[in-house]
Amino acid sequence: MAPMKIGIIGAGVISEQYLENLTKAKAVSVEMIADLDISRSEQRATQYGITSFGTPEELLARDDIELIVNLTIPKAHEQVTVAALKAGKHIHLDKPGAEKHADFVALRRYAAEKGLTVQMGYMLRYNPAIRLLFRAVKECWLGDVMEIDASMGKLLDEAGRKRFAQIPGGGMYELACHLVDTVVTLMGPPLSVQAFGNATRAPQDTFVDNQLAVLTYPKATVTIRCNHADPFGGPNRTLTVRGTKGDMEIRPLESGKGVLRLDEPRDTAKVCRQVGDKMVMFAEPRFKKGENTFAVDVPKGRYDEEFRDLHRVLVNGAPFAWSADHDISVHATALRAAGLTP
Repeated sequence: MAPMKIGIIGAGVISEQYLENLTKAKAVSVEMIADLDISRSEQRATQYGITSFGTPEELLARDDIELIVNLTIPKAHEQVTVAALKAGKHIHLDKPGAEKHADFVALRRYAAEKGLTVQMGYMLRYNPAIRLLFRAVKECWLGDVMEIDASMGKLLDEAGRKRFAQIPGGGMYELACHLVDTVVTLMGPPLSVQAFGNATRAPQDTFVDNQLAVLTYPKATVTIRCNHADPFGGPNRTLTVRGTKGDMEIRPLESGKGVLRLDEPRDTAKVCRQVGDKMVMFAEPRFKKGENTFAVDVPKGRYDEEFRDLHRVLVNGAPFAWSADHDISVHATALRAAGLTP
């Protein structure tokens, strides 16, 4: 598999998490990193053995780089993405995509017109346990979904609180949009969204660090929480879906571990067993009636599967599973969940 040549724009905090994965990934070759602050791009290039660094303009001028990974801050997402699209580059765009919904809609439509792929950085899409949940709901293992309860927070240090306080919508928009993408994948656009928030350190600190969104559907309700004051925010990340025939809980969220309860056996597989002196094929369910605990293997690289998928799409011509319409719906819902107007 020949790797895609990629360039990264944005050498800030999140770039370290990406570069830890991407510089080891087989699907991509990081050719250059760029930032408005040249010293930061040089620092990251030295840190991760990237051969070239420079400005965003210098990166976009390179004909050999086909994919741009946009890791800039949210208020710069739209400007950098549009510039990359005009340069004919495919995009991996870190969530949430743009501060203004009209800007996000415009860049997604523009990419479609140019025949360019935009992959949003919603990593939960590729988590094996989440994909098992997608299958369970699609194949009606759980019956009609009645409830979804989800939480994705983390304890922020003082620098993190200051950074998130500058983002419209705070953590619900910047972080819990991962959960919004998961919910919209499962359920489609909601009928209504109500947003709630508290500043746990008020009045000294007015950053709204404890947020809740309630989404309604014709037969279901959804709660999404984002708590940046929780000292155990990581372990408390969870996703539970309850239906008329079963339920599934994933906890912690990215662990690949969970519980699946079913009213009948599901996912029948063929198993070969020896009976006397013969090998006989049996059909056995992977998940029995009642309670099943599961643990699926999670790739070591947090972003590996995202970029393998991009390789399948851009190099092998495979269809991309998430449309512009889906991403636009997620963006609008994430804004509403954070108490903002699309």
